[in-house]
Amino acid sequence: MRAPIGDFDVRPAPDCLDLLTEPVAAAVRDWNGTVPAEEILYADTDPAIADTAVFVEHHGQRLLDESANCVIVAGKRGTTTTLAACVVRSGTRVNINGVVRQELGVRKVRFAPVETATGDTGMEYGGITPIGLPAGWPVLVDAAVVDTEWVLVGSGRRRGKLILPGKAFAQLPGAVVLEGLGISPEPQD
Repeated sequence: MRAPIGDFDVRPAPDCLDLLTEPVAAAVRDWNGTVPAEEILYADTDPAIADTAVFVEHHGQRLLDESANCVIVAGKRGTTTTLAACVVRSGTRVNINGVVRQELGVRKVRFAPVETATGDTGMEYGGITPIGLPAGWPVLVDAAVVDTEWVLVGSGRRRGKLILPGKAFAQLPGAVVLEGLGISPEPQD
């Protein structure tokens, strides 16, 4: 079947559980949002081009508006560290020192170390997705992602992507939809 965005051949993710990491497969298997699980689509993609810039160069610039990145952040207040996921459109960056810091109620926020992000999620670096994150984690989602008809995001592995309706991101466990979470990238000199 053809994808609703991009030029991908896709299959319903519930038919591809063996291609997903265990946490993502479990989340798809147990999916109970108003968007049916069959509308979560799996596209087999080349892991060598999983990084956003290379992926978009290969598949077309318009995917910047139809895809999202999920990054793991670590917020700290005193001795307490809070891990959270941030989901923003691929053409933007996370407003880490503004919106994220305020929403998490922490003094300092940084991107989580790779070992923490991959170890705590059970996902591969370059393929982290907000579907199947550890219970209790805040999932901060930019409103622009939710307002996008179809969104391409990681599948938990570098190989493969998931495509699902933007409104499904608001239904993820721990989801908080925020205006201004994704901001324009810094200009390049």
